Amino acid sequence: MVTSVDAESFLVIVTVAALAALFAALVGNRLTVPVVVIEIVAGIIVGPELLALAEPDSFINFFSNLGLGMLFFFAGYEIDFERIRGTPLRLAVLGWFLSLALAYGLGGVLELSGLVLSLVFTGSAMATTAIGTLIPILSDAGELRTRFGTYLLGAGAAGEFGPILLITLVFSTKGAAQNAVILLCFVLLAVATALLAVGGAGRGWPLLERTLETSGQLAIRIAVVLVFSLGALASDLGLDLLLGGFVAGVIVRQALKGREVGVFESKLAAVGYGFFIPFFFITSGLEFNLTALTDDPIRFLELPLFLALFLVVRGAPALLLYRRQLDRSERFALGLFSATELPLVVAITTIAIEEGHMRSATAASLVGAAILSTMIYPLLALRLRADRLRAEPEPSAAAY
Repeated sequence: MVTSVDAESFLVIVTVAALAALFAALVGNRLTVPVVVIEIVAGIIVGPELLALAEPDSFINFFSNLGLGMLFFFAGYEIDFERIRGTPLRLAVLGWFLSLALAYGLGGVLELSGLVLSLVFTGSAMATTAIGTLIPILSDAGELRTRFGTYLLGAGAAGEFGPILLITLVFSTKGAAQNAVILLCFVLLAVATALLAVGGAGRGWPLLERTLETSGQLAIRIAVVLVFSLGALASDLGLDLLLGGFVAGVIVRQALKGREVGVFESKLAAVGYGFFIPFFFITSGLEFNLTALTDDPIRFLELPLFLALFLVVRGAPALLLYRRQLDRSERFALGLFSATELPLVVAITTIAIEEGHMRSATAASLVGAAILSTMIYPLLALRLRADRLRAEPEPSAAAY
């Protein structure tokens, strides 16, 4: 079977990705605008709802899925479990369960009022954190190596990995027990892969490092193979692609622990953020159902409602649980970062619509609120952190 290729749409997306990066670079000194925000907005503008210069098809969606897998690879790769273990991880897990309870409670109120069809799907979408989306923003701001960044990475890991497990165990068409067995098999295979990767990196890193300056780029190719192999394995087992990408990132992080990987990370980021990942965000803009919001003014009001609920669900635990670890401005910043949502909202709403548990207008409101959260909350959090970041030293493992 031959897949048709919309070359014009493909070219528009590639061009938009380049222009988005250019715009972000030009305004960076005056206004901190995450490039992912520009990519989403640009996707909406050039998409079917407005200029109709590009539209998603199976070929473009294929690249979008690859970008999503790479996005979650970097989310897993940035999670240094040695660094976040102890208090940061404990508070993160506790905070996510508290968020889930809040989300389901608020989702129940929305279901009783008739605004949504399912408290489970709506609540699960609200209890996420887009740490994969935040990674480039945090990296550019210098937050990843700060003490505050340690707590944020912990909260983000729980807010992303927890919902992935929910998608795997609860939202699949298979029974929960069958999903648990499949997930266990995947974990065992992933652990075996991790052991092989750690052992192989220990013996073969000098060889891999030498290829980073040649056309072979062996280390990069192996990492890409691992991402897509685990993603394909997860998909074949009936699990979610996101889980495969996330686990691949964790494995690579553990395999390269203690080695000088600056060049490797730079080249891998060039592959991911330079090509694959922009496809996901621009395609998210292309697929955004703007008409579903504008046709019904009442439904349009759901967008700011969900935007506020994101902050309540994910921000409240940050204000409550981190009082001994962070001061008030840091807790507000943590809450804003934690309330930034997008990829998992798209994934959960897509599943909900396919299974008849969510209206398209509700999904558009949730995705629209997630887009706005990516546009607004990180910028507010960075402003709260600006003065502290200049004076804050890098953390040591003993600090927690």
